[in-house]
Amino acid sequence: MAEKIVLAYSGGLDTSVAIKWLAERYSAEIIALTLDVGGSRALERARQRALKAGASQALVVDAKDQFAKEYVWPALQSGAIYEGEYPLATALARPLIVWHQVKVALEVGAFAVAHGCTGKGNDQVRFDVNTAALAPHLKIIAPAREWGMSREQEIEYAKSHGVPLELGTRSSYSVDENLWGRSIEAGDLEDPWREPPEEAFAWTRPVKDAPEEPRYVEITFRQGIPVALDGEEMPGVLLIERLHQWAGEHGVGRVDHIENRLVGIKSREVYEAPAALVLHKAHKALEAMTLSKDQARMKERVAQEYADVVYNGLWFTQHRQDLDAYVQSTQRHVSGTVRVRLHKGAATVVGRRSDEALYQYQLATYDKADQFDHKASEGFIAIYGLPVRTQARIQGREGKGPGQRG
Repeated sequence: MAEKIVLAYSGGLDTSVAIKWLAERYSAEIIALTLDVGGSRALERARQRALKAGASQALVVDAKDQFAKEYVWPALQSGAIYEGEYPLATALARPLIVWHQVKVALEVGAFAVAHGCTGKGNDQVRFDVNTAALAPHLKIIAPAREWGMSREQEIEYAKSHGVPLELGTRSSYSVDENLWGRSIEAGDLEDPWREPPEEAFAWTRPVKDAPEEPRYVEITFRQGIPVALDGEEMPGVLLIERLHQWAGEHGVGRVDHIENRLVGIKSREVYEAPAALVLHKAHKALEAMTLSKDQARMKERVAQEYADVVYNGLWFTQHRQDLDAYVQSTQRHVSGTVRVRLHKGAATVVGRRSDEALYQYQLATYDKADQFDHKASEGFIAIYGLPVRTQARIQGREGKGPGQRG
């Protein structure tokens, strides 16, 4: 009986060729696994292509709901945006794919898992490290990292080995899509001086074609998780998809980023993430209402660490679990509604309210409703400024006063 390998199958040229290459090289039965994590891939067509390429089984798993609940929402609650630009769409989906890949491998008794990543990108790290965390005994095979074939050689290999091809008119871009965002790279985008052409985008209108009138949307959060749009409660997947559409129509959601890859190189990355960018902005605005100053500042540091953990392929680690524990604690009172204006490529927070807001009108106002004790400020300033006055009295003679030059 042949040994088994579970391949994370995207439906593209690399993983289609990998089915035949793995079967021949390891005399193994190849089980192709494709996850539906959102986006616009033709999943049934990909499944049929895998079978025609020689896979003994081609599994398609609907993981959109799991993706939203177990990966996207925790990342949103944490505020994780890599290097202040990238909302981690592809990086968040990889550990979920690995989780299902390992699950299938254990169920069928496979000796190895495989993926289509090259030796230059971040995804190879995410697949390899997350697999090692879940099932360190499994062998990890990366055909594209091993075989060294160019695209032309892959096509020739496919033709000579009966691997079905659907090349069509090939885009000059490498694209990955899921529920949370769309990643676009390669081609003319590799020139950081060149503005990304409109043909690179699919989910967002150019600003010049966006509606003249803005759209206002009210996003309701419950403990840091969005649960309703304009007062209508809905499941997470539907909420993201609807907000994608609304924001994208107004040109909101484009990111053009010079990114520091884990493997040590800088790359120019272009993203479309309409819902992610709007939700991150709204969530942060609500936190400003409901977290104390110390909580908010500490959480900024945790958000950066969380983003690095996701980006660097360390999802299945105790470190991430520890960060989650802190993040979940911070979200206990992050409930309320944020009003966002979508207009000509910009998402602007224009209103926020919460029953648990630390903002209090009676303390903030200067009108007759003011309840702040102004007289208490004199004593506060005296204590607050005590160390400054003390140092100035004792050591000030060594310094230079106003108008003096040394």
